[in-house]
Amino acid sequence: MNKRYSTIIIDDEAPARLGLLNLLKEFPETFEVVDTAQNGTEAQQKIEALNPDIIFLDIEMPGCTGFELLERLQTIPMVVFCTAYDQYSLEAFETNSIDYLVKPVKLERIEKTVQKLKTFHIKSSSDEILKVLKDISNRKEPKKMTSITVKKNDKIIFIKLEDISFFEADTNYTAIHSGLGTFLSTETIASLENKLPDNFLRIHRGIIMNKDYVKEVQKYFNSRYIITLNDAKKTTITSGRSYSESIKINLGFF
Repeated sequence: MNKRYSTIIIDDEAPARLGLLNLLKEFPETFEVVDTAQNGTEAQQKIEALNPDIIFLDIEMPGCTGFELLERLQTIPMVVFCTAYDQYSLEAFETNSIDYLVKPVKLERIEKTVQKLKTFHIKSSSDEILKVLKDISNRKEPKKMTSITVKKNDKIIFIKLEDISFFEADTNYTAIHSGLGTFLSTETIASLENKLPDNFLRIHRGIIMNKDYVKEVQKYFNSRYIITLNDAKKTTITSGRSYSESIKINLGFF
């Protein structure tokens, strides 16, 4: 008889937590999700209280990363790392955790995790896991976010960054303009600026654009620029004055 593993899902994005929860429900004989957590502090409390067999852990979270969370734990459960970043090496985790998943996570990928669990019988020690995490953190490889998740009605939608032309602050949300349409995210512009790869450039207090979509740049008054994007709407954006130098450097416009 297969073991049923008590499980906690840890991710700062609600759509990602819900999406993974729905995926794990497809394997009730393997996973018993006992709780979820939206940050490292909450996760630490729940892990210490519930002592789960396994955690699905997002690596990049504000305030406390997945690595920092593990460093705080007295006993580390089996771990499946989940992230939208692909700079962390899968091979480094193969003998020190159960698995490593790159978002957006697919059902067939969870099936492989289930199969791996069947042959994984010995937990690595906390010291071994922390040593691997320290080695990886010291590499300081550049972040490479590949997608963003949004919730629309009862669906979780994964939008590839390459399909996004620009992000725009919209009251308490951020509008994501993409070839699939416009979606709203609870991520702030400031938070996104710290996560997005180098082909995204902040050109206004409320706008981050994808440089790959730039079609034309024109000088405007007061050290501003009018930027035309090569998206379906041929969007034009007026930059903010304080972003003039950054635009010159990044777009080679003098």
